[in-house]
Amino acid sequence: MKYAAGDTIYENPLTDPTDVVGFKLEGDAAVTFPQGRMRMENRRDPGEGQAANFVYWCHEGFPSDIAVSWDFWPVREPGLCILFFSATGSNGQDLFDSSLAERKGEYRQYHSSDINALHVSYFRRKALDERAFQTCNMRKSNGFHLVCQGADPLPSVADADPPYRVQVMKCEDHVIFTINDLQIFDWIDDGETYGPRLGGGKIGFRQMAPLIGEYANLVVQRVERE
Repeated sequence: MKYAAGDTIYENPLTDPTDVVGFKLEGDAAVTFPQGRMRMENRRDPGEGQAANFVYWCHEGFPSDIAVSWDFWPVREPGLCILFFSATGSNGQDLFDSSLAERKGEYRQYHSSDINALHVSYFRRKALDERAFQTCNMRKSNGFHLVCQGADPLPSVADADPPYRVQVMKCEDHVIFTINDLQIFDWIDDGETYGPRLGGGKIGFRQMAPLIGEYANLVVQRVERE
């Protein structure tokens, strides 16, 4: 199946603090712009485990069929990056609805709590086994369901030549993940094995300490089947 990324419905250069007014941070992190792009890093000691990690949500809500793309610079490792998308409350509430449990960046609060989401993990350099055999993973929540996996083409920081253009494209039941236009994986959700298909919702960036990453040129486009 072929898809077309069409009209831009959200665009953010992520160049200075005014660009992230309204974004919501869950966890403890420093968000700065020393190079004219958004730099994120943990404030807490990595020895605190999951408590040192965080998620930074865009406040905008998006429809189901979108392409989300951004420029990525890996600055310091180890660590791990994730993009959440199609994120809502498990009963269809807005992700920031006051009825939902508090979230502070700990992973279980996102995969086994009261929210639904899809999420792609990339630049997985946290655990020893992740560094020894590098993959990009996609999971579907609620539940810790690993639904798709592909080889990670990103080099370690010492050999990186960023920026890398990362894109997640979702159209109805189909998700395609690319880096610099290289397809890493695609997955079709049957709507049964891991629960009902997910629609629109919020997007958010997650990092695991002590990684430092930089981001710029966030673009969200509508997607249709050709």
